[in-house]
Amino acid sequence: PLRYISKFRPYVKQEAAKNKSQWKTMGPAKVAVPSPNDFLQKRSKEPKLAPRKKEQDGKKVLPLSVPQRTYRPVIRIQKNFINKNALAAIRGVPKKPRHFCVDSRQGDKYLLEPSGLVPKYIKKKNYGATPKYVTRRNEDIKKEEEEYEAGVVEQLKERAMKHLSDEEKTSVLQALKKKWEETNREFQCLPVQTDTRYKRMHKEKLELKLKQLEHDIEALEKHKGVYIANE
Repeated sequence: PLRYISKFRPYVKQEAAKNKSQWKTMGPAKVAVPSPNDFLQKRSKEPKLAPRKKEQDGKKVLPLSVPQRTYRPVIRIQKNFINKNALAAIRGVPKKPRHFCVDSRQGDKYLLEPSGLVPKYIKKKNYGATPKYVTRRNEDIKKEEEEYEAGVVEQLKERAMKHLSDEEKTSVLQALKKKWEETNREFQCLPVQTDTRYKRMHKEKLELKLKQLEHDIEALEKHKGVYIANE
């Protein structure tokens, strides 16, 4: 049988040959020739400024802060700088020579003022005076120390011991003696035989309590003045 041939085959060949290897050409074959009326003029490619806006709707355009190009200042006074400079040179005070110090045979010299050999700073009015920031800092330190000392004194006053009067001392002694009698009565009521651990512990506890009460009573009776802390 005959091979199938498409009817669009010549059209496809024509399109492929038409657009084949366009990048290998040097541009189009024919270039439009410019018209003689479109000749290149001088400064035609320079950027042009936008036209100045005129007054619109009764609004005035603000004047420029720079003078116009046509402005020419009026020169009324013509100064003679030659005579002026000559008079300044005649009437002027001559410069004082700068003080140098030469320290070698070859004539090496250096300025005396920045060298530190001339007493420059002692001639100042504020020489030897304490700077303001140092005075301010010392005042702040002194103020902090005073506040700290005041706080310490206040704390000592708060923690100061209280002196017991005679009536208070007598009442405290009576209370301690009454407590000692109650504890002693409880101690006398203990059984003779302490065969359990609880009985031994209870007896030791009462003995310690009696010793402490006797010590407190003796201390109060021995000393006339008694002080108690406020803690």
